[in-house]
Amino acid sequence: MNRREEAGAGLRIVRIANFVTPASGGLRTALRELGAGYRAAGHEPVLIVPGPPGRTGTGGAGGIRDELTAQGRVITLPGPELPGSGGYRMLTDRRQLQRLLAALAPDRLEVSDRTTLRWTGEWARRARVPAVMVSHESVDGVLRTWGVPQPLARAAADRLNRRTAHAYSRVVCTTEWAAAEFTRAGARNVVRAPLGVDLAAWHPDCRSAELRRRCAGRAEHLLLMCSRLSQEKRPGRALDALAELRRRGVDAALVVVGDGPLRSRLEARARAERLPAAFLGHLADRARVAALQASADLALAPGPAETFGLAALEALACGTPVVASAASALAGLVGSGGDTALDDGPSFADAVQRVLARPGPARRGAARRRAEGYGWQPAVEAFLAAHDAPVALGRPAAAPVPPHPAGPRSGR
Repeated sequence: MNRREEAGAGLRIVRIANFVTPASGGLRTALRELGAGYRAAGHEPVLIVPGPPGRTGTGGAGGIRDELTAQGRVITLPGPELPGSGGYRMLTDRRQLQRLLAALAPDRLEVSDRTTLRWTGEWARRARVPAVMVSHESVDGVLRTWGVPQPLARAAADRLNRRTAHAYSRVVCTTEWAAAEFTRAGARNVVRAPLGVDLAAWHPDCRSAELRRRCAGRAEHLLLMCSRLSQEKRPGRALDALAELRRRGVDAALVVVGDGPLRSRLEARARAERLPAAFLGHLADRARVAALQASADLALAPGPAETFGLAALEALACGTPVVASAASALAGLVGSGGDTALDDGPSFADAVQRVLARPGPARRGAARRRAEGYGWQPAVEAFLAAHDAPVALGRPAAAPVPPHPAGPRSGR
């Protein structure tokens, strides 16, 4: 126990994440909400993420940015872009990160990347800092989406997960589904901590008849997919489902929110097949995203490797039922708020038709009720419990200002 803990003061919880999308995504949302919750509980969250190299007149020294935000302090270090990922960046300068961690002197370490950042577990052990790894994906699930045969994917996942569990004090999994691969590998330090959704910002009252009319046009049913358009998310299944529904005589249109490396290919396919699909790209306006989610008749979540699925949970909170991949953790999350499908267009079309056959008020009410079990406050408390950190210290923490080598700070 350090002096801050002995004095009953807030803990400095340093969080490190790779593969954070530049402007949106479930991981970015989770980091923001958890950081804000840690601050509200009286702790000092510090988030370290990768960003683009600095340009003249921007950022801090060497392209480093150091900002005070609602989620606490956010330090952005230059990191190379992962080729073909559509914007993912990585923290690759280990010495720079080690110097920063030493200067920050964390009381707790929280890491969201069990591959390239697993070495931080050893750093934490040497520094005698309790550390947790947050599992945001299924390793064997992701490998299978890239075509790796199941036996090989499972064997590789087991090896990686055993090393991860050994490197950290605890492994935090957001669903039982996500925890299963660690349990299979024999890990005994796994804890469950579900994520959440802003039940006020995402609400059935966000529904807009005018927005629905503009998006659906003359179509009877409006489908929505909010997803990163990359291989592991299987966005093409939404077009497969739309094509199959229309072949069956179901008058449906699709709106896609999100960007990624597959966008141009998907748009070209929709044009070639004359499918009524609109691609809106990334939308920074959260209120507009919520309005779209509330105005749709149904949301599609085809990713087979999702370990939680915040976009799907937001749709449920808006009263919009979800059809998700039966292979993902969403199968347990959606429950009576929607349906599940196998990884093919006809199966998704079947599930869509089953959901749309239910009376509108009943299916929308069931969706909202599923989401109401996933607020952010219980999520924050579960994560703090994984850190052995108090869940309430009376007042929000002041922004931490330790000495560090990260360059100038900018306010926001």
